[in-house]
Amino acid sequence: MAKEFVKDITAMDEDFAQWYTDVVTKADLIDYSSVRGSMIIRPYGYALWENIKNELDRRIKETGHENVYMPLFIPESLLQKEKDHVEGFAPEVAWVTQGGSEPLAERLVVRPTSEVLFCEHYKNIIHSYRDLPKLYNQWANVVRWEKTTRPFLRTLEFLWQEGHTAHATDEEAMEETIRMLNVYADVLENVLAIPVVKGQKTEKEKFAGAKATFTVESLMHDGKALQSGTSHHFGTGFAEAFGIQYTDKDGKLQYVHQTSWGFTTRVIGALIMVHGDDRGLVIPPKAAPIQVMIVPIAQHKEGVLDFAYDLKNSLAKVARVDIDASDKKPGWKFNEYEMKGIPVRLEVGPKDIENKQVVLVRRDTLEKVVVPMDQLEEQLVSLLDEIQSNLYNKALKHREERTSVAYTLDELKETLESKPGFIKAMWCGELACEEKIKEETGATSRCIPFEQEKLSDQCVCCGKDADKMVYWAKAY
Repeated sequence: MAKEFVKDITAMDEDFAQWYTDVVTKADLIDYSSVRGSMIIRPYGYALWENIKNELDRRIKETGHENVYMPLFIPESLLQKEKDHVEGFAPEVAWVTQGGSEPLAERLVVRPTSEVLFCEHYKNIIHSYRDLPKLYNQWANVVRWEKTTRPFLRTLEFLWQEGHTAHATDEEAMEETIRMLNVYADVLENVLAIPVVKGQKTEKEKFAGAKATFTVESLMHDGKALQSGTSHHFGTGFAEAFGIQYTDKDGKLQYVHQTSWGFTTRVIGALIMVHGDDRGLVIPPKAAPIQVMIVPIAQHKEGVLDFAYDLKNSLAKVARVDIDASDKKPGWKFNEYEMKGIPVRLEVGPKDIENKQVVLVRRDTLEKVVVPMDQLEEQLVSLLDEIQSNLYNKALKHREERTSVAYTLDELKETLESKPGFIKAMWCGELACEEKIKEETGATSRCIPFEQEKLSDQCVCCGKDADKMVYWAKAY
């Protein structure tokens, strides 16, 4: 039965890209829309996003930020104000040129990101040092006209949050940038069970218009990297372009120091590719829309359904529980909820009721455990915790196994071919070397990690003096 059902999903090792597509559609996360590269996020996919969003939103508010909402449209003249920024986004913007039947006097951009809107607003509301810091965040959709698309990972429109803050000093802005990067790492590691490498992007890879960009990078099952959240320190670049000034304690005019940070629906793609297997999704309990699915066995027999519903009500105080009382066969239900990645399946039938027990099946290992009714709540809570940490440890072990060291460009090339993953190598800091590595291997610099190691004194590319260790990988 299991094999017959799962054959709908291509095996990961046979065709990873097809496996991914099969999982996102068959597990009811998305459907395709009539516009190229756009997706319909279905209820199960959206419930997953809402759980992630709620966990992150709580942490954003706990660090003193307030939620706001900015307009969808940006006038062209406003976008043009910060030169590097507009150049960075130019190829990806969607333009509105007509309103109703009238051509517009000025083109509008459908926001690819909202820096310029926040800057325009901050110019109007920040006057004195007493107005600082301004700690704003918005949950929104943005549009980027991507050439190649894939559900969650790269779509024309996606959902995200974008934080935009203004500070009196460079030090405060830097503290904020790192604080929010750590919040992202916390959500990824403790909610999504995805281990991350924290570090700084190179000049080439940093955000257009930023002074410095910091990132959390994760490694997928196939050995490709995924940028899973970024935090940018803007310095005073945007403030100077937009004239955002405040009067300091000595009555002097100063420019504000700004930050920006974003976390998107692409983390759902990360979750799928880090934890999924040949049966489909595997969702960590803390992120799962449904943590426990009750499947009644021989539900036509007297008392079974009533017992299962009572169980659902009593367990609701310790977990997110649902029940499938449809007339589909139990075998179909087992496969369906394994494919949807529900952490625990609870089976209960006439014999279990008689023996005052239930059967719990964990999705991560497919192990079955018989649990006495009087210990069910307690054991369920600890089982969910165990699954959560097992998924994290398994992902960490995979990342460690797929992290290599290279001392020469030939070694880097060879390792990428034979064992795709993160490759640690020394770099001299020259753009020419970074570009040559990308050109010859297809790998990009993922980050200069905060945790540095001195692997050697020489650049992996040119052999000159090098004091920076960099993570390299092919990436989504």
